[in-house]
Amino acid sequence: VLTVFDPEVNEEVVRIIAAQLAEIGDQFDKEIKARVVNDLVQHFLNDNLSGEEIARRMSEVVEELARAIPSDMEQEKAVLVIAMVLTKKIANTMPSLLQHVFSTTVNYMSQLHNYIVRMVSAVK
Repeated sequence: VLTVFDPEVNEEVVRIIAAQLAEIGDQFDKEIKARVVNDLVQHFLNDNLSGEEIARRMSEVVEELARAIPSDMEQEKAVLVIAMVLTKKIANTMPSLLQHVFSTTVNYMSQLHNYIVRMVSAVK
């Protein structure tokens, strides 16, 4: 079974996909308002919330944005890019949250594992 992190995955394929996702991310970046980012920052800073509650809120925000940002792309790709853009925006807003937001995003993106594998396989 091919996984995204298998050594057989061609680095050029990964570069192509990364460039495509970065381009989409630049477009989505303009659509995501500071208020949304600041709300998520407050959730990450709230010591009373469990990691599960924070992850659930991040998931809700990503899905809301995926519905709100006009796009003709696959829902999974939009969700993937939005999650990455939010991670960048949160880390830029509050650099001390980088590790926490990164691990939350990686866990969230693991739900998209099958989609990511299909995306890598399609480029080969």
